[in-house]
Amino acid sequence: EKAYAFVRDALAADNGKKVLFVGTKKQAQDAIQEEATRCGMFYINERWLGGTLTNYQTIKTRIDRLKSINNMEASGELGLLTKKEAAGLLKERDLLEKNLGGIKNMGGLPDIVFIVDVEKEHIAVAEAQKLGIKIVALVDTKCDPDPIDYVIPGNDDAVRAVKLITSIIANAVIEGKEGVQYSVEEAQPQEEEPAQEEEAINE
Repeated sequence: EKAYAFVRDALAADNGKKVLFVGTKKQAQDAIQEEATRCGMFYINERWLGGTLTNYQTIKTRIDRLKSINNMEASGELGLLTKKEAAGLLKERDLLEKNLGGIKNMGGLPDIVFIVDVEKEHIAVAEAQKLGIKIVALVDTKCDPDPIDYVIPGNDDAVRAVKLITSIIANAVIEGKEGVQYSVEEAQPQEEEPAQEEEAINE
């Protein structure tokens, strides 16, 4: 699969390359977080904030704010504030963590963006395209594949298909970084029959 080979080879050539996993629809949220975390990469699975890529410096100020509040909590500094002030900061922290927690340690723009549902994530697609960031995506038949560099045809509404494809991309990252080889079969959920998986993905 071209998408797998591209991600694997990109990471093999430069271990420092960063991959951002994006999927904010309900069917994708868990897989995006779990698989990005498993392969040591970054994710957005709650809400795409406009300018996440094209206005990264502004996003970085919010990430710095998140880290600052976390440091205040860890150092006990929050305990010196009034309960109301501390509660307000923790509420702010929780919202920042929800939206930006998956990219707080990214430390700059990603080299590759993997997207589930390019129609829903059209802003992410447009931002990556504008910056020349390569896009790998699970693309449903209802979506326009033209802006995507590496198209993976599939049903982006099927949880099993989303999990399978996302895990394969995570495996490509791991293989590229560590030289650990995976097969598509190993990525398939063990409780599912192969025939069911084939139906879930439009190959």
